[in-house]
Amino acid sequence: MPEMLQHDFMVRALLAGVMVAVICPAIGLFLVLRRLSLIGDTISHVSLAGVAGGMLLGLYPPLMALGFSIVAVLGLERLRRRFQNYAEISIAVFLSGGVALAVILLSMKKSASSDILSYLFGSIVAVTDRDLTILAVVTITVLLIVGLFYHRFFYITLNEEKARLSGLPVNGLNLMIMVLTALVVAASMRIVGILLVSSMLVLPVAASLQAANSFRKAFWLALLYALAEVSVGLTASYYLDLAPGGTIVLLAVVLLVATIALRAAADRFLRRQSREEAAVRGLVNH
Repeated sequence: MPEMLQHDFMVRALLAGVMVAVICPAIGLFLVLRRLSLIGDTISHVSLAGVAGGMLLGLYPPLMALGFSIVAVLGLERLRRRFQNYAEISIAVFLSGGVALAVILLSMKKSASSDILSYLFGSIVAVTDRDLTILAVVTITVLLIVGLFYHRFFYITLNEEKARLSGLPVNGLNLMIMVLTALVVAASMRIVGILLVSSMLVLPVAASLQAANSFRKAFWLALLYALAEVSVGLTASYYLDLAPGGTIVLLAVVLLVATIALRAAADRFLRRQSREEAAVRGLVNH
């Protein structure tokens, strides 16, 4: 048995990491394709205010973060409908408001510096059995809902207006995706960290979109990317004594860049091959 698996905290961290790697891209694909990549960043900043509020009131911070996040997505979705042509305004409003509220609440709780750092950047040793239980419930919930509503989510992602005309409850489905995003962000903060959790919603998906040629393939490939990033990142953070969140996200960036480079090289090779085949056909015809 590897050395790191002899420690209970690493077993908990790896189990939590696997669940994070599954739920983040499962929701992130729908966000990225709808150009809502910054939604995760916005919710994570609002959840920071929830963590600060939980510490201030002596309540369980992740649950407070979840409550703040759900309230935020309800308001964000309502504001997004009001500014349909300027959807980024709603994101900017809640991003700014979340950061401002977090700063105020943190300034009121002066003795929480070490605790807040574990939420900001992630911590292997900070994952408790309660965190693991909540994350397991969130993972099952997210996967069940995505499985049940996969085709409807795909339809509104492909063309929201056509989905509305076909009779689908677009507003309700949009709100469902937003609430699932809030669940994912709040549940993932212990492993990746609040400041970096939005990256796990976007980076594995971005890499998969470079390599896949269909929505379904992109979905499964994003999960594979995320699983590789989390497992290797947590292992590296243990043996090299690095911050887990930063290690995981940096690895995700490296894999994205490598995928882009490989895709570009493959495209050049195919273009060269097609030109050579065209030249050969031209010689044969003559």
